[in-house]
Amino acid sequence: MAVKLCFMVMRLDGFPRSGRIAAALRAGLLATLLAAVPAAAQAGTESRASPSGEALAQADGGGQPVDLELVLAVDASSSVSAEEFDLQMRGFADAFRHPAVASAIRATGELGVAVAMIQWSDNRRQHMAIDWQHLTTADSAQGFAEIIDSTPRFLDGGGTAIGGAIEFAARALDRNGFQGVRRVIDISGDGRANQGAQPSKLRDLAVLRGITINGLAILNEDSSVDAYYRTSVIGGTGAFVMTANNYEDFAAAMLEKLIKEIGAVPIAELPPEGPGRVYGAAQLAERNPPESGAQSGSAGAVDPAPDPPGY
Repeated sequence: MAVKLCFMVMRLDGFPRSGRIAAALRAGLLATLLAAVPAAAQAGTESRASPSGEALAQADGGGQPVDLELVLAVDASSSVSAEEFDLQMRGFADAFRHPAVASAIRATGELGVAVAMIQWSDNRRQHMAIDWQHLTTADSAQGFAEIIDSTPRFLDGGGTAIGGAIEFAARALDRNGFQGVRRVIDISGDGRANQGAQPSKLRDLAVLRGITINGLAILNEDSSVDAYYRTSVIGGTGAFVMTANNYEDFAAAMLEKLIKEIGAVPIAELPPEGPGRVYGAAQLAERNPPESGAQSGSAGAVDPAPDPPGY
């Protein structure tokens, strides 16, 4: 019988954002998540290595089959200083070096993960910073981390056009030569859109194409930007928002986020509950359950939509 590991991930905003209690809570939650990954990877490798043809058919177009197509969209707008940008990039690199991320990648089997990184700022300024890489092993994840280390900042300044970043990332997914069971855009940033199309409109178009958009909200300048991401940015099956109190916390939050995204951890966004505002819950389980009639945890019962305008 397939092994299923379940746990709850809760955000308790009722506690101070800085201080020993909040730090201890985050450390405890992350430790629980990291402890669960190796067992989940071992349990899920065989079943995830050979997804059904129906699941593969959910992705648009043809190309090399992969378990996940992932775009990492990095905020390079004027609100992000040189030091803060470096902290973001270091956080990404450290995450891909971490054994828990390597385990999640190995659990995808021979299909692996196709990943690219873009930088974005205003509505006409997006750049493919790292072209598509196919990761299947710990060594390939380490190699991707080294590429991140050597990647410069291509955009310096400009407004915050989250909608433009979503549109650019969605086009990159369409043209990458891969065919993923899942397609995810991972947007991190510290502010709200202040130019270009409303992010929610571009988000909705992407969701119609079977794309999930997740967010990492950095709270250093706007303590409620996570709520904005939740209502206006994220969308799709299992979409979720994670938070970092500041750029120094970015690495730990990104590590936890990548484990969830690559490991296909289902996220159920919950409404606020009282002063503590419980943000969400997560279950770590195999995406393909035993043949007992249970519903599959993989995304997408909806037929792919035709290409919306602008893509």
